[in-house]
Amino acid sequence: MKNLIKILLLLIPLLCVFSCKTQSFSAPGYGKAENGKDIAIKKVYNFRTVGSIKNSEGKVLKEGKFYRSGHLHKLKKKSFRELENLGIKEVIDLRNSKEIADKPDQLPGDIIYKKYSAFEDEGDQLTQAKKLVLKGKVNGSDADKRMTDFYREYVTENPEVIKKIIAEILESDQPVLYHCTAGKDRTGITTALILSILKFDRETIYNDYLLSNNYRKKLVDKRLRLANNLHFLYPKMDVKVLEKLSWVETAYLDAAFDEINKKYGSLDAYIQKVLGISKDKREEYIRKFTN
Repeated sequence: MKNLIKILLLLIPLLCVFSCKTQSFSAPGYGKAENGKDIAIKKVYNFRTVGSIKNSEGKVLKEGKFYRSGHLHKLKKKSFRELENLGIKEVIDLRNSKEIADKPDQLPGDIIYKKYSAFEDEGDQLTQAKKLVLKGKVNGSDADKRMTDFYREYVTENPEVIKKIIAEILESDQPVLYHCTAGKDRTGITTALILSILKFDRETIYNDYLLSNNYRKKLVDKRLRLANNLHFLYPKMDVKVLEKLSWVETAYLDAAFDEINKKYGSLDAYIQKVLGISKDKREEYIRKFTN
């Protein structure tokens, strides 16, 4: 059961067409200012760049260096030119092997594609997790706790993988697109770490993180309405589970940072000891990616 939330993250596209108990929902938090540039690419959700934001030293992040999104399984060939126009030469897939096998990215032939999963789906956990959710064995409260646990584990469970992801992005001389399934959790954590390395304050980091709710709102609202309209199919399923898996919350990112502080003493120590980024290297990255 420890890895259930990791598997539940894979189930959103599968479960959103089923029904659940009707409940009232608290409104999710949204980013206050859309500093990132939303890029409309058909069939790709939460696609945007991070840029034009100031760090704690007053330096501005260069736009078009980092791109983030949901999966690219439905990327159309006619949209390949859009990636080319953005200068994207490399795509980093943060999903696990099961997700990739089910919905592989559709990419131009000249794109460098790399995958780095900080967790793997073993055996038939996906199938078992789906059954538990549909039978109402996982409720909203449990999903909330498991989401929090997922964030804690993600930054510390496989540190060597996190180190490779961060290094791959920061060492690239070309724009990089990194993504997971929805572009909100694993992608959100990765972005938060990158911005932390570049010395952006927490308010700026959390604002960028919450923008996933802004960009995904129409999609999520549509899925939740559909689930409610089909309540007769799986009446025991708790719609709160879908909601918790569909939005990002500041408490989740808090959990990741709290775990880092608990295990390593501070974020700066984590950056040096786990990510292997010295003070000099960190300053080099700041010069590279800011003006």
